[in-house]
Amino acid sequence: MKRIGNLYHKITSFDNLRLADQKARKGKLKQYGVKLFDRNPEGNFMILQDMLENKSYTTSAYDIFTVYEPKERLVYRLPYFPDRIAHHAIMNVLEPVFVATFTADTYSCIKKRGIHACARAVKKALKDVPGTTYCLKLDIKKFYPSIDHDTLKQLLNKKFKDRELLWLLGEIIDSAPGLPIGNYLSQYLANFYLSYFDHWMKEQQQVKYYLRYADNLVILAPDKAYLHELLKTIKNYLKVHLKLEVKENHQVFPVHSRGIDFVGYKFYHTHVMLRKSIKKNFARMLKKNPNEASIASYNGWAKHANTKHLIKQLIQNEQL
Repeated sequence: MKRIGNLYHKITSFDNLRLADQKARKGKLKQYGVKLFDRNPEGNFMILQDMLENKSYTTSAYDIFTVYEPKERLVYRLPYFPDRIAHHAIMNVLEPVFVATFTADTYSCIKKRGIHACARAVKKALKDVPGTTYCLKLDIKKFYPSIDHDTLKQLLNKKFKDRELLWLLGEIIDSAPGLPIGNYLSQYLANFYLSYFDHWMKEQQQVKYYLRYADNLVILAPDKAYLHELLKTIKNYLKVHLKLEVKENHQVFPVHSRGIDFVGYKFYHTHVMLRKSIKKNFARMLKKNPNEASIASYNGWAKHANTKHLIKQLIQNEQL
């Protein structure tokens, strides 16, 4: 594999820092950090560029808080300047490099893919009914907090030869345990952490129907025993190479009787349904505060499933 270099000067250029600021501030113009930055933008660009070029940049203190939906987790938040601008500056340059590393079978946090592209891929796979009789569904235990820093840095070292870049990425990686949820950079690093596993699944294990959304995996095959053996192999690979564990709630099951609960939908060979929790949330929204934007959002979900009359029925029920 050819290692990539000469990227750091692109990250630290004034043009890239300005572009990073433009992206980082979208939808956040009223935030205090943005207003504070705007008191002296050119001076702040010079300060950030100097920090990066002289390698004096250090990650600021995190504001850590807990969110409870869709599940309880710690979220880490950094100041707008210098950190969020720095993260966008890095990703302006590295995003195409990372995306080129990913297989076509991973969908989270990648432009022009996402949830609905993943849903379309599942539906396409299920057209091969004999080849998708059984499903192995699994996810990784405490994925973001469990990412091992040394392993991640070794993988990055395989991809990049730019010493300054590896220093900067290492500084950010070591600023918190695992990969902190909330960091703009974390979602890309998390995808990259599993990218060589993806290639191993497709190229060495030759798994035909494999889909990954973040740390949620769906594998389809005609043979139940094959999937149980593959699960053992996956567990071993993740433990040995990435120091990760598979959650104990993994399942191997027939698709026709259970359906595949994945990325907000329940997939069968013959039809697709919305996940029950999404339907409940929509009904709750209609009861509390129905509006065109919310209805349009749920229509966006529903159009990928066999729910022709669902939203109309829910709206009518609320009007009774």
